Amino acid sequence: MPETAFLITAFATLFVVIDPPGLVPLFIALTQGMDAQHRRRLALRACLIAASLLLLFGLAGEAILGFVGISMPAFRIAGGILLFLTALDMLFERRTQRREGQKTDPDHDPSVFPLATPLIAGPGAIATMILLVGQAPGWPGTFAVLALMAVVLAVTFLFLLASPPLERLLGRTGTIVITRLLGMLLAALSVQFVIDGVKGTGLIG
Repeated sequence: MPETAFLITAFATLFVVIDPPGLVPLFIALTQGMDAQHRRRLALRACLIAASLLLLFGLAGEAILGFVGISMPAFRIAGGILLFLTALDMLFERRTQRREGQKTDPDHDPSVFPLATPLIAGPGAIATMILLVGQAPGWPGTFAVLALMAVVLAVTFLFLLASPPLERLLGRTGTIVITRLLGMLLAALSVQFVIDGVKGTGLIG
């Protein structure tokens, strides 16, 4: 069985990268004028599609990397750098501004784009799944990571369902504060990914 510390780190990393609280105002904007039932269907579809994408890359990501000749330590370093850049975006609010810049056609179903990807299952989340599964101790660890991914997406679904009252409760200032706190946590986790990757190369002990 995987260690408790690994499970906590995996959950925290996925939660911070996917950022359910940060999706609340974006979901509101993308579903303006829709009734509660329609919003529920869109939220469920978006989370299921995102789960399928993350499951695919979680299980087959390392094989894909091996096919193109990329070692796991190299990907850990690259993934850590990518997550650090995401953390900087969160800390300086660029991520929120970029997400809010995602426009959708009024007649277009936003559950696939931009909700499922890139807002939920974006590059950072995909890289995180590959990194966590690569660090997981055997199949029990892999299944644990997949289960935690499902839990985070279930929490995301609940956040999307509760988006109208949450937006009123948090306000824009509250959302910014939460996003920046999560950004600090993600920055520390991303540095740990880089350290683990460098250790995996044998350059340091």
